[in-house]
Amino acid sequence: MCVTRFPSLWPPNTSSLIGKVEQDHLRRVLLRERDRPGGLAPALIEQTVRMALDHGYHVILEGLMHTARYRQLLTFLHHAHRGRTLFVYLDVSLPETLRRHQMRPQATEFTADNMRDWYAPHDVLGHNGEVVLPETTSMEKAILHIATTAKLPLIGRDDDPPPATP
Repeated sequence: MCVTRFPSLWPPNTSSLIGKVEQDHLRRVLLRERDRPGGLAPALIEQTVRMALDHGYHVILEGLMHTARYRQLLTFLHHAHRGRTLFVYLDVSLPETLRRHQMRPQATEFTADNMRDWYAPHDVLGHNGEVVLPETTSMEKAILHIATTAKLPLIGRDDDPPPATP
């Protein structure tokens, strides 16, 4: 299991044995909820990740998961998973976060003031082996670093057969 605590980074056409779970998609699109204490998103994320792991997938869980709300979930998933777990945090300053937000499709869905309220600088989990990438890391270098460290393949086909169910 690889937990990347930054948004959509993984290439879309990698091996079908890699399940990509996007916190933002589950929370904002599927549940239509804000990231607040007591929300349903952490439970749905847990169930989704565990289901994929139980069926033989490598899982990349990615999203902007604030430590205050997601540490318990991420620690539980780490301890419950029998395989390797890698935590990766992209450490991006507020000015760079605001700049990158302007390039996102969701740029008009919330304001810079909203983001200032949500921003948590250097919000690392503090787990042993957590990888912290600086904001100067390119997307390509981040993907390569994560894939190499987590021993995940970067090649695959959309028609790869799914893994056998247990």
